Parts: sequence; C-alpha cells; structure tokens
Amino acid sequence: MKFAIVLFALFAVAIAAPTETQVLRSESDVGPESYKYALETSDGTSKQEQGQLKNVGTEQEAIAVKGSFTFVGDDGQTYTVNYIADENGFQPQGAHLPVAPEA
Repeated sequence: MKFAIVLFALFAVAIAAPTETQVLRSESDVGPESYKYALETSDGTSKQEQGQLKNVGTEQEAIAVKGSFTFVGDDGQTYTVNYIADENGFQPQGAHLPVAPEA
C-alpha cells in the first residue's frame, strides 16, 4: 500500500512539474534610427515590434513603436494585442480589451 501511495505521489509531482519553454525563433535588427525584433516560444507566446526615430535632431525627437504580442491565457484561450506607442501614448487594441466610449 505504501508503495502505491509513493508511486501516486511521484506521478502527481511529475504531472505538476512545469515544462521548460523553448525559444523557437528570435530575430533582431538594430540600427541607429530604427529597430525591429521578433520572438516566438514553444508555449504559444510571440512578440513582434519595430521602432523608428522621428524628428531626428530636433527637440521633438521621439521614437514611434508598432508591434503585437500573443499569449495563451490561464483559461487556455489565445490572446493577441496590437499596439502603437508614440507621441500620443501607448494605444493597445485587442478583441478581449475594453474599448473606451467615443467622446
């Protein structure tokens, strides 16, 4: 009986042990006035982003970023967020995100 309990406990621990996430794809290209990268992992997570320096050499110099990320939520569903980040702030969009009422 003790053997069965120990065997069951070891089996439960093996099932509950977290799996190691592996990087499937990783790309990047970084320049003096722009960058882009992409990352994809074995757990269903992915991210792509590109940024461009705007108004180079002026007081209004800033970076404008566009990208997206995808992940699998605790509920098992896959979620995607597309975004822009620029002089107007961070602007995410996704089917699961609430939308502000129009003014």
